[in-house]
Amino acid sequence: MGSDASSAAVAAMEVLRAAVPVHPDADLVLTPGAAADGRGQVGLVLVDVSNGFCTVGAGNLAPVTPNKQIEKMVEEAARLAKVFCKRNWPVFTFLDTHYPDKPEPPFPSHCIIGSGEENFVPALEWLEKDPNVTIRRKDCIDGYLAAFEKDGSNVFSDWVAKFQIKTVLVLGICTDYCVLDFASSALAARNVGRVPPLEDVVIYSEGCATYNLPVEIARSMQGTLAHPQDLMHHMGLYMAKSRGAKVVDRIIL
Repeated sequence: MGSDASSAAVAAMEVLRAAVPVHPDADLVLTPGAAADGRGQVGLVLVDVSNGFCTVGAGNLAPVTPNKQIEKMVEEAARLAKVFCKRNWPVFTFLDTHYPDKPEPPFPSHCIIGSGEENFVPALEWLEKDPNVTIRRKDCIDGYLAAFEKDGSNVFSDWVAKFQIKTVLVLGICTDYCVLDFASSALAARNVGRVPPLEDVVIYSEGCATYNLPVEIARSMQGTLAHPQDLMHHMGLYMAKSRGAKVVDRIIL
């Protein structure tokens, strides 16, 4: 039965890719002089690369077993973060962080302050002390909304303005939730002049991941929707592209 389910999933993905293809945009070239050759500054945005979503067994929304897609995302996030910091290019990170008395329905309790789930994965812990990095803890899916302060200012918009960023490169988890929502809101804000001089939001497909909840498991969990990983990752990229984001599968350094 497992083999039949696997074959059916592969067939479904082939149909999906044919019906709603995600054609990658041109490779993103990040040379050391990119900001000075007329293309403008590039900023790196990492979304929720934390224990609560990425470290096996770390919490209700963490993978229960090792997951190749998530491992690849963490690896790429760490690799690119090191490149950006070495070149003194701006890095902005979101970390999902919640108070125990403020639930986020429909999700179970996750990334509670003090649990350790809300912190960077081990491969990125060094970012906490890097002066090149801006960290924003957020308590909702949409990082752009969570970046608003009580006075109406927006930490992400201020970061873009401070470094005169024209392109943001986005990596993280989940492709179809926090990554998609942030990209969509950032693009909407760009369209009404709220994040000058931002021009492009680029999502690196190999540096994003989502969770896996097969339908056969979801059926046994009342009120829970199935979430096949490859399918939903694909749809997250498709929806982001439909909102105006660029999607790349290769970055040239």
